[in-house]
Amino acid sequence: MTQPTIGVIGLGNMGRGIAANFAKAGHITAVWDISEEARDNLAQTENIVVATPGDMAAAGAMMVYVVPATPEIEASFEGPDGVLAQAAPGTIVYDLTTSFPEDTKRLAARATDAGIQYLDAAMSGGATGADAGTLTLMIGGDEATFEACRARLEAIADNMYFLGEVGAGHAMKLIHNMVTHSIFLTTCEAGRMAERAGAEAFGHDRRLQHLECALLF
Repeated sequence: MTQPTIGVIGLGNMGRGIAANFAKAGHITAVWDISEEARDNLAQTENIVVATPGDMAAAGAMMVYVVPATPEIEASFEGPDGVLAQAAPGTIVYDLTTSFPEDTKRLAARATDAGIQYLDAAMSGGATGADAGTLTLMIGGDEATFEACRARLEAIADNMYFLGEVGAGHAMKLIHNMVTHSIFLTTCEAGRMAERAGAEAFGHDRRLQHLECALLF
C-alpha cells in the first residue's frame, strides 16, 4: 500500500468531498468507511487508497474523522489493530464531528497517552462546503500542531479559527448551533405573529410573499 499522509474516516455527505479535495490537492489520502460501497466509490480516484484507521495510524498519517460523534471515533481506537495500538510517532487526529466537549477531552487524553496529537476541528459549511473545499473549522488543541497542519487543511477549508485547548472547537460549534437555531425559531415565530396580527396579504401580494420567505427561511 502506498503510504498515506492523510486519512479520512467517514465517507458520507461531508467526508467524501473532504477526501476528494485532499486527493485533488496532491496528498496521498487513505479512506475508510463501514460501507464497502462508500469505500469503492472513491477507491479508483487518483491519490486515494483504501486503508483501515489502524493502518492509517501505523503510517503516521494526519487522520481526519468525519463520523457522527465521539463513539464512532472511540470504537476505531480499540483493539490490537486499532488506532491506539498501531499509532506511529507523528500520528495526528482531527475530530471534525459535533460532539460534547467533555467527551472530546476524555478521548483526547487517551490519544495523548498513546503519543497521538488530538485536535477537535468542528466544521461548518455543509455538504456544499465540503465538496467545494470551503469549510469553516473551529479548532481546539495544540496550536503548534495545528499550524504545522494548516497548509494541508487549506485543501478543505477557507476559514480556520484556533480557539484554545482541546474541546474548545466543539464548544464553539455547539454555541454556533444554539445561536443559529434560536434565530431560526425566532424568525419562524415572527412570521406566525405577523399572520396573527392580520397580515393576510402574505398569500396575495408578491412583495409580502418575498417577506414571508425571508422570515421563515
